[in-house]
Amino acid sequence: MPTIHYILKDGSTRSVEAKPGASVMETAIHHNIRGIDAECGGSCSCATCHVYVDEAFLGKLVPPDEMEDELLDGTASERAPNSRLSCQITVTAALDGLTVRVPETQV
Repeated sequence: MPTIHYILKDGSTRSVEAKPGASVMETAIHHNIRGIDAECGGSCSCATCHVYVDEAFLGKLVPPDEMEDELLDGTASERAPNSRLSCQITVTAALDGLTVRVPETQV
């Protein structure tokens, strides 16, 4: 199983195994990762699962679609070039070792 590393607000890291096909957001919720609120449950309508993706993995991700791009413009924490909604990142074997940083706030 691929491993995802979540860097939390306090700087600590939680590393968890993820099921291929699940989203990074679903994996965070399943493993009680604090700071990923996911108020909409993963339907790409709230931006409360915003994360900053480690730049080494950006090229391995499908680019954000128009809806995700619009939602990223309204995130509570500043949007950065590596900002993504974790509900839109599907775990694959190629993402083993993916590191994402949880922003300071989601709301």
